[in-house]
Amino acid sequence: MKPNAKALIPIAVFLILYLGNGIYFEYISHEQGQMGFYVVSVCLAFSVALIVAFLQNRKLKFDEKIHICANGIGDDNIVIMLFIFILAGSFSGIASEAGGAYSTANFLLSIIPGRFAVPGLFVIACLISMAMGTSVGTISVIAPIAVAVSRNGSLSLPLCVGVVVGGAMFGDNLSFISDTTIAATKTQGVEMKDKFRTNIKIALPSALITLVILIIYAAVNNSVSVGEFDYNIWQALPYFIVLVLSVVGINVFIVLLTGIVLFIITGIFTGSITYATGLSSMGEGISGMFETMIVTILVASVAALIKENGGFEAILDFIRKKADSKKGGMFGIACLTAFMDIATANNTVAIVIAAPIAKDISNEYKVDPKETASLLDTCSCIMQGVIPYGAQLLIAAGIASLPSMDLIPFLIYPFILAVFVIVHILRS
Repeated sequence: MKPNAKALIPIAVFLILYLGNGIYFEYISHEQGQMGFYVVSVCLAFSVALIVAFLQNRKLKFDEKIHICANGIGDDNIVIMLFIFILAGSFSGIASEAGGAYSTANFLLSIIPGRFAVPGLFVIACLISMAMGTSVGTISVIAPIAVAVSRNGSLSLPLCVGVVVGGAMFGDNLSFISDTTIAATKTQGVEMKDKFRTNIKIALPSALITLVILIIYAAVNNSVSVGEFDYNIWQALPYFIVLVLSVVGINVFIVLLTGIVLFIITGIFTGSITYATGLSSMGEGISGMFETMIVTILVASVAALIKENGGFEAILDFIRKKADSKKGGMFGIACLTAFMDIATANNTVAIVIAAPIAKDISNEYKVDPKETASLLDTCSCIMQGVIPYGAQLLIAAGIASLPSMDLIPFLIYPFILAVFVIVHILRS
């Protein structure tokens, strides 16, 4: 197919509409309590981009363009993603309502010595995020605990909250039920367990080095008392079961369904939910996934038209001029994903946009699809974990009553992970 840079105009329109308005409402015309990058819906921005894509290439009839979009949306991997998003939303809703996250966090914090509360917060955030499959959800649950630990133990507030953000991104990157993992693996046609094995070689050493740094910090500080935290071990148990099932490679549909059933049982048993609140929480959880699902459909449509019009070939042509090896192709995938996350402030959306282009790069430069999926997930999580206008840092900063920029020097894990990604690519 002949390269056609003009086919990329829909992406440019999306970036101008979403990123431009985000910068304006966040830094130029900011109102108290307003999240500037969420004033313009990402769905609206992609809808306009889709209209622009339809207006291109007049050689194709409207019905033919509809057929191209339908083929893009109907791809097996896209359909699987949508089904998993529904289950993941239901799981997240019932788990939160049943008190699982709070009990798990408080249980782990109760068995960690007070002076090691900071590295403990990091480990807890890692485990909770892997079990929940959402960094935002993890931060919403653990950040208030981090604030309490900071206050009770006279510890650095930006550090306590910053390590929670880092741990949340670690779990989001590796979790089998995270929407980023789902998007990265399904778009590249690889098994989640294979991507996990590739991913953990980069993420685990980064997390261990982060943990060592935090342990050293804790060791040189005096012993502190961080207070008492209530928990119910029965409410925490389903998370540990889900975590084990995920790591051993059980099918994600089975894992999510098992988790939902377990939380329903333990929630009713402990009195944290009723039949009505259980049903309501699952419905709310699914509703929380609607935007992600709509964006996935819109992006699949836009990407199908861009590819048909030669846009992907234009990107590949550019990369060919800059890279002449497998390493170059991997750097291309990493930079493309990072840029898309900076532009969209959403790691799942960044993956969905970059994935079809990354797949072509992967084929061109003989990059293992497992490596491509790992790079997509890891690089999007790195950027999402450090950009001050992303939901993760904005929510964490809001809970801690701090400017999001104050957290950046304490985001130890994402920066170490970025170094390991570069080293990994250079060694490939």
